[in-house]
Amino acid sequence: MSTSLILGCLWVVASTITALLPMRRQMIPGLALLLAAPALLWFIASEHGFWVFVLTLLAALSLFRNPIIYFARRAMGLTVSLPSEMQPERPGERESK
Repeated sequence: MSTSLILGCLWVVASTITALLPMRRQMIPGLALLLAAPALLWFIASEHGFWVFVLTLLAALSLFRNPIIYFARRAMGLTVSLPSEMQPERPGERESK
């Protein structure tokens, strides 16, 4: 297996681990993975060609579908809502544990 595909597999494992984190802890590693994706996709495309690039691009887009949908809705001026875990906590509304 080529270096680019090994790095791609490691990127997928890192994305999966990030997805297992609580929502508030996903932001920084998710952003790092999102920023690394174009370079990794370019590396894969340069070694394996267009069709492998398309497949890896679709895989990356499926992993980041919720942020993509969120930013697309914001760009179109539609209403967006954050998940309940991301909503700012209001004073006096604490969950009982």
